[in-house]
Amino acid sequence: MHPSRLASAIVIALTALPVAAQDADRPATNLDQIVVTGTHAKDRTVLDSPVPIDVLTAEDLRSAGAVNGELGQALATLLPSFNFPRQSNSGGSDHVRAAQLRGMSPDQVLVLVNGKRFHTSALVNSDTKIGRGTTPVDFNAIPISAIKRIEVLRDGAGAQYGSDAIAGVVNIILDDAPEGGEVDATYGAYHTNFRPGDRTITDGQSGYVSAKAGTKLGGDGGFLRAGIEGNNRQPTNRAGPDQIPSWENPSPANLALQGKRNYAAGDPRNENYSGWFNAELPLGDTVRGYAFGTYTQRRTVGDNYFRYPDSDANVPSIYPDGYRPESLGYNRDINLTAGARGRAGEWDIDASLTWGRNTFDYDLRDTVNVSLGDASPTRFNIGKYDNAQGTANLDLSRSIEWGSKLFTLATGAEFRHEGFRTYPGDPASYAVGPVVGAPIGAQAGGGLTPQDTADLHRNVGAAYLDLSGDLTDRFFADAAGRYEHYNDFGSAWTGKLSGRFAITEAIALRGAVSNNLRAPSLSQVGFESTSTGYGADGTLVQGRILSVNNPIARGLGAQDLKPEKSRNVSLGLTAQLGERFDASLDVYRIDVDHRVTLSETIAPDGLENYIDARFGVPGVQSVAFFTNAVDTRTRGAELVTNYRQPAYGGNLTLTATYSYNRTSIRKVRDTPPELAALGADAVLFGLEERNTLTDAAPRQRGSFTARWDHPRWSLLSRLTRQGSTTRVFDFGDGFVPTQTYGARWQLDAEAEWHATDRFSIALGGQNITDQYPNRSIPDIAYAGNFPYDVISPIGTNGAYWYARARYAW
Repeated sequence: MHPSRLASAIVIALTALPVAAQDADRPATNLDQIVVTGTHAKDRTVLDSPVPIDVLTAEDLRSAGAVNGELGQALATLLPSFNFPRQSNSGGSDHVRAAQLRGMSPDQVLVLVNGKRFHTSALVNSDTKIGRGTTPVDFNAIPISAIKRIEVLRDGAGAQYGSDAIAGVVNIILDDAPEGGEVDATYGAYHTNFRPGDRTITDGQSGYVSAKAGTKLGGDGGFLRAGIEGNNRQPTNRAGPDQIPSWENPSPANLALQGKRNYAAGDPRNENYSGWFNAELPLGDTVRGYAFGTYTQRRTVGDNYFRYPDSDANVPSIYPDGYRPESLGYNRDINLTAGARGRAGEWDIDASLTWGRNTFDYDLRDTVNVSLGDASPTRFNIGKYDNAQGTANLDLSRSIEWGSKLFTLATGAEFRHEGFRTYPGDPASYAVGPVVGAPIGAQAGGGLTPQDTADLHRNVGAAYLDLSGDLTDRFFADAAGRYEHYNDFGSAWTGKLSGRFAITEAIALRGAVSNNLRAPSLSQVGFESTSTGYGADGTLVQGRILSVNNPIARGLGAQDLKPEKSRNVSLGLTAQLGERFDASLDVYRIDVDHRVTLSETIAPDGLENYIDARFGVPGVQSVAFFTNAVDTRTRGAELVTNYRQPAYGGNLTLTATYSYNRTSIRKVRDTPPELAALGADAVLFGLEERNTLTDAAPRQRGSFTARWDHPRWSLLSRLTRQGSTTRVFDFGDGFVPTQTYGARWQLDAEAEWHATDRFSIALGGQNITDQYPNRSIPDIAYAGNFPYDVISPIGTNGAYWYARARYAW
């Protein structure tokens, strides 16, 4: 039987599984889990929290079937409002993928590990579509095997946690089991019918292995838990037969490549190794020391546009048949926390120090600096990026009586130091060679020059106060306020009011109102790069991302960046009808002023001559810089329902989720006069960037999951509807190719056999019906080379199949 038919039969059988009428204890659910995110009260669970919180267990993450053990992919599979696109030929996004929560920007979600702030990556996503110009947290730098559970707060929380928490907070709780261990191994691959190439493809083979164990330390609950992970993924390629772009030279050498697969479009090659630990040790009767940390090193290989034999971007003596540059990323990430918690009188005290650092070394190979001619190297280092963050926290909380009610008072302070630094590439990667009129710098990304590099630092101090408790038997309220001071952006106050009112014992109303802040990252202030992308006529042009401090950017009207400020409002209804059914519905609105984005790609006629004449910098055909050009409004709704029922000696759980979000533009600031003077096509914020914020990510997503757990079997099926997306290109002169990629249904399934109490085997698949997005129209398909656009959340790889073996003791 064909694998997809077999899997479909399993799914249908599971979904139609009859429910046996029998008495059984209510199965354990995440609803009973006391949450620690979003409130300092010690008795809040998922349904009686005043704001929406999702709780994912280690078993949820494991059964998500994430490709190559990617945490970000698992979250995208499981969470109703989480998007984790796979983007190809996108510069840094081939190496560090960005995630969205509630359709907001990737840098508007705050990530915590055990409640402590996690650092962002060092690399700005400059050549991508979704999340363009952001510096995201690298979710895949956190080992998935290290996780006990994840709490996702879907609401603004700047008053409680500080900058970046506009869309919400993801709090990753590390495994703290004091004994036992686990070994897990997974192997998978894509197997798909690729219609543009009229052939069946098996690629993207991936292997993942993890091991972890724990031991008691010092008695009285002390422990050490640690583990390692390793994974390796081969690339995928969904490029179509090359029809040779019309703007290329129709020479015999170029035309000889027609019909061949010259480009690569898909996932990059990935080799990843991680380690982690989590420990706690009693230091006395009332004090416990703790420490935890993660380390990841990753090597990735991404693809860039093909250069034809008879092209201005080629040196025929080096590449007589043309060439396709590859980008190499060497990514190292470390995060360490040490602290102590205890009790002094009536106060619970927690003091900690956290240090995190991400470094990204960027190379190119199979490329050339055309201006150097025959003497050009074919491999370059084009720069190194370094981001570091050190944080000191002091948190205090206590219970206080107010009348006959008991409240929780929490207060604390935080000091944070951030640093961002870039290093120049090889001199040959940016050299102006002796070949007159030839493109300058390494193809697919000229190196950072010594003048482009940045060395920026920032200090942030903050203090907060939070009071929460039951005002009446039915009304719980939480009020929080925070003061933050940035040495480069000044001071700001943020506040939040949230509450939950129990209409009946089963039904409750909840809501929150807050204002939040996100200061521009240091990388957005100081980042610069050179890359190759689409020009006005579809040809490849050399472009630069400039910092707002660069004289060229200033000459085009760039101004100092301002912090983003948001106003968040949410209202929700929760219901728990009996012991088997629960539901929550939340609606929200997020207004963001001074949103930090990259400008439109600025490439009017005469720009290259203007920059060369005025600033003495040759070869710059397009520029972009960071700006606060736009204010946005995001409206949305999220529905989560669960039903549990004993069935055939096991427990059946049915979960349905739906999310909707829509971002609209409230205000666009005028194009600076310096820029407008270059021509009508020189705009600060135009069609492409409007599309990035409003339509490039799906507005809707719904899923239905059925899971049956038995002492010997676990069966799961998940049907997901990925919403439509729209892509807009503005090639100038009124040529604006636009396409909407329709919604797609994705079917996932997994069957796990527990051979013994310790050993289990699982078989599963994602997108097992082998769905693809709509084919791109000719004006977007780039002469047939990119038949599918990367913005559809269903991806462009087709069906993925995997097998997993697990031994636990």
